[in-house]
Amino acid sequence: MPLPILATEGVRKTFGGLCALSGVDIEVRPGTMTMLIGPNGSGKTTLLNVISGFYRPDGGKVLFEDKEITGMRPERISKMGLVRTFQVPSPFQKLSVLENLLIAGDGNPGESFMLAPLRNAWMKKEKEIYERALKNLELLSLTHLWDKPAGTLSGGQLKLLEVGRALMTGARVIMMDEPASGLNPTLAHKVFEHLDRVKKEAGLTFLIIEHRLDIALQYVDYVFAMASGQVIAHGKGDEVMADPKVIEGYLGSAE
Repeated sequence: MPLPILATEGVRKTFGGLCALSGVDIEVRPGTMTMLIGPNGSGKTTLLNVISGFYRPDGGKVLFEDKEITGMRPERISKMGLVRTFQVPSPFQKLSVLENLLIAGDGNPGESFMLAPLRNAWMKKEKEIYERALKNLELLSLTHLWDKPAGTLSGGQLKLLEVGRALMTGARVIMMDEPASGLNPTLAHKVFEHLDRVKKEAGLTFLIIEHRLDIALQYVDYVFAMASGQVIAHGKGDEVMADPKVIEGYLGSAE
């Protein structure tokens, strides 16, 4: 079994007198889609915020590719290849789908004030970024929308555009908060089908939060269930959903 590409060890986080995370341990294997589940207030989003550097934990460690990244700034973590998307996509609304990908491209040396006049110094890199953007459009089935303003896309297409922008940064792990949120079942399935395709064809790893369990469980490889800031069960989806602690957690929630 491969070593985890992402892991937390005993992560703790409090807000005043509220304990949001209490010794959370998770492991995410490379090339998998791993899901965090649990009722509202269970600590899922807080955990993603700690991993991605938006919150500094009060204790414990976050490891990415066997390097400790605990408390690093979000932009540094993103540049390392651990990229976070959010529940509400925020593309550049008036720019085209292709332009949104190109802007996210890692590098873009042609934008440098010093290098811009030296065409030969940046043309090759810019061409590589452009070709990578076209490849990602095809991978996400967005090619036919390449020249459409991002603000005209549907909810599902916006979610895929967020994945495309993450791919352009050189992401190796993408963390997503409710990729199926606000989508009808047909579109939700399409989004997960594309995530599964990206996982397999691009070798990406996903860590997602999702409440649409009837849909998501058909695509994920591993599940961590949380309640009251702790992991209460983990394993294959059907095993976790049959765990009495998980059943009690959901029946006792407002969801």
